[in-house]
Amino acid sequence: MSLLIGEIVRLAARMVPDTVAATLAGDRITFGELDRQANRTANALAGLGVRAGDRVAWSTAPTLRTLDAFLGCARLGAVFVPVNPALSAAEAEAVLAYLEPRLLVVDRDVEPPGVPLARTGAAGGGVDLDELTARARPSPPAGAGRLADTDPHIVYLTSGSTGRPKGALVSHRASWLRAAPGGGTFTSGIRGIGGVLCSFPLYHYGGWHYVLEAWQNRTAVHLVPRADAARLIDVVHAERPAALYCIPAVWERLLDPEHRRADLSSLRHADTGTSALPADLVDRIKRRLPGTTTTILYGSTEAGRMAALADVDLARKAGSVGRPAFPGALWVDAGPAGDAGPGGTPVGPIGEVLVTGPALMSGYHRLPAETAAALPDGVYRSGDLGRLDEEGYLYLTGRLREVIRTGGESVAPVEVETALRGLAGVVDLAVVGLPDDRWGEVVCAVLVLAHGAPHPDVETVRAHVAGRLAGFKQPRRVVVLPAIPRTTATGQVQRSRIRAALASGPDRRG
Repeated sequence: MSLLIGEIVRLAARMVPDTVAATLAGDRITFGELDRQANRTANALAGLGVRAGDRVAWSTAPTLRTLDAFLGCARLGAVFVPVNPALSAAEAEAVLAYLEPRLLVVDRDVEPPGVPLARTGAAGGGVDLDELTARARPSPPAGAGRLADTDPHIVYLTSGSTGRPKGALVSHRASWLRAAPGGGTFTSGIRGIGGVLCSFPLYHYGGWHYVLEAWQNRTAVHLVPRADAARLIDVVHAERPAALYCIPAVWERLLDPEHRRADLSSLRHADTGTSALPADLVDRIKRRLPGTTTTILYGSTEAGRMAALADVDLARKAGSVGRPAFPGALWVDAGPAGDAGPGGTPVGPIGEVLVTGPALMSGYHRLPAETAAALPDGVYRSGDLGRLDEEGYLYLTGRLREVIRTGGESVAPVEVETALRGLAGVVDLAVVGLPDDRWGEVVCAVLVLAHGAPHPDVETVRAHVAGRLAGFKQPRRVVVLPAIPRTTATGQVQRSRIRAALASGPDRRG
């Protein structure tokens, strides 16, 4: 069986052509309409010279147009690359230099990017992709039958530990398996009902996971322009979805007392995970949404769903992220303290969480050294530290890597530190992630000030980096210390010492 992403909607269009495939801000499209529109987009892209293996960078505000572009690329054999439209000009330039796409599609005026440009919506400049699509054939593109499910179909961009753009390259087969019925995150009960409400943006792996999971179950995915409580509640009222996954920060918005009268009764599944969970979050979800099931999920862009804690285990295994998504595919490299092989289940010793299986990424786009480090011998080294109990349940205890995980996004401290340089009155600085009940972690700027310099507040610091960093990378806390601890030999920032110092003593925060 060939597991091609473009076939998911083609099959749904044959079986349930009039069923709604997606909604967004009042717009909707059926599987039959989406199937035809995806073919038109594929043929329009082919007319612009896009071929199998080429990359198409797509950087627009949320729109249903993104869905047929995603599918059109999959059917053409091109590699779809969703790019956050909120990136600064410098960040976007670095992404394009790394990707070298055959085409960049935008919905706004941009500086000439140095690559062929197309537009959708009312943007100026470039070729009008909407017009070309409207005139294109609704039949499958030529050559689509030659695709293999091991071919790449999408690149998810992440900054990694260095701040440089890094793209996780995922094949058709891996994406299909990540979202397959029974293997996705909502493991039962979503076919033929109100659909899935997706709280993630479509430049994020989480967004496309829930799109594909809904479509594999031949039900609708309901998208939102952004994940604020009012928009999510409006969609629940209008579309009556049955399933919703939110990171803890988004659940906190929904659970705010001001929304206590909102009717969320259609929800049957209320899942969470991705970042550290407040101890009482699940209890508050259960009180607000009685009768729902809640699964806690652990995963990554590179590996998809890695583990899950089922509703029946929430009380018995509190603090765990559950059992592996694939039997025997997750273990802990505890070194001499325990068995570090795929069949081993070391109990107690802490080590790096390792994952294998058919849903792993193929590697990082054009980064062989980083790929070799992350996937030695086809095993994904997560960078997370954890331990397994006697029943094989995973408990996360920390991270080897310095990447900050805030609200489901990855932030490289080095990148933020570079942007902070030149802040008035600052003679030294570092960036660390601090635990936060709402965001999992928040970006914290740790500053050493010149004698007599005023303490900058958060607003001042964020204004300093606003033109260079996306909002989620900007510091949410500011701490002043007398010195930054560094290694003697190399002068590297000792972030663990900073975090320990802030955890054990008072600090000055903006």
